[in-house]
Amino acid sequence: MKLFSKIFLLFAAFFFVGQVAAQDIVGKWKTIDDKTHKAKSVVKIYKKSDGKYYGKIVKLFKDPGEDPNPKCDKCKGKLHNKPILGMVILTGLKKKGKNLWDGGKILDPESGNVYDVKMWIQDGKLHVRGYLGWSLIGRSQVWLPYGQKKK
Repeated sequence: MKLFSKIFLLFAAFFFVGQVAAQDIVGKWKTIDDKTHKAKSVVKIYKKSDGKYYGKIVKLFKDPGEDPNPKCDKCKGKLHNKPILGMVILTGLKKKGKNLWDGGKILDPESGNVYDVKMWIQDGKLHVRGYLGWSLIGRSQVWLPYGQKKK
């Protein structure tokens, strides 16, 4: 009986480790401003049939008196003056390993700037690094899971 228990525990441990390693960014994430440390929005990340990941803003956290439906007045091109709520801000991200997504772009609706982006999950949190050229030159944020993650 002890041997069966040990084998079961060993199998369960391997199964659990495999589940943790197979984390995915698909789902809803609460964005936290890296300067103010306040919740800004909820981004829903999804995978399209092209195998790439995209994300759109599905909720905004606004203080009383702030515009509840702001427009991206600093965005360029077809996104100029479009509502931020519902806006696709993450495009073309590709999975590059067990826990790294890279090669995409991320839009900062506050500044209108578009950055290269890489993401990884650590301790259940999504680490987002936006940068220009080299990832050493950029900004990082930590996004938190929001509600129940759904694919």
